[in-house]
Amino acid sequence: MELIELSVAKREGTGKGPARRLRAENAIPGIVYGAKTEPVKVSIDVHSFDKVIRENGTTGLFFDLNIQGEASKMVMLKEIQMDPFGLRYMHIDFHEIDMDAKVSIVVPVETEGVSAGVKEGGMLQIIRRDLEVICKPKDTPESVKLDISALEIGDSIHVADIDLGAEIEIPFDTNFTVVTIVPPESGSDEGEGEEEAAVAEEAAAE
Repeated sequence: MELIELSVAKREGTGKGPARRLRAENAIPGIVYGAKTEPVKVSIDVHSFDKVIRENGTTGLFFDLNIQGEASKMVMLKEIQMDPFGLRYMHIDFHEIDMDAKVSIVVPVETEGVSAGVKEGGMLQIIRRDLEVICKPKDTPESVKLDISALEIGDSIHVADIDLGAEIEIPFDTNFTVVTIVPPESGSDEGEGEEEAAVAEEAAAE
């Protein structure tokens, strides 16, 4: 688990007025909460936070949060609220981490190797680009790595096929497809598109 250092300030006011003034000052209103602590209202510098997001994305982020006037807290990014156009941060939620409790977090899917089916002209389709995992914070993987080198055309990896060890669970109700190797394109452009869409729909249904 990688911790990103981030410094924030405490804030007092609540409601639309104080929040609007914070945003006008290039700050984002936020809150830090946890099961065993009182919520703390914070103000986050928009440039510092945006730099973190541009470099790391928005999923699976853990912070060493330095709160002005308080001891630092180990937190995870729980929610980012944006304006309707997705251009401006409106509010940030952080959740304080209990290192002994399991958390649910979304991590990206990565493939490793070159599929045997792709070497024969097939196409790799990644149906799920991220997966939810449940584990203790220290066991959180940076990504779910899938070795696809043995996959032939028509083969798939389903969620039940993935073993991340005893400490990490992937919750699921149906055994959905994560990646699949579809046949090579053939026929007219229109036929190709229809065939590819049909394969993707069938794989997603599985």
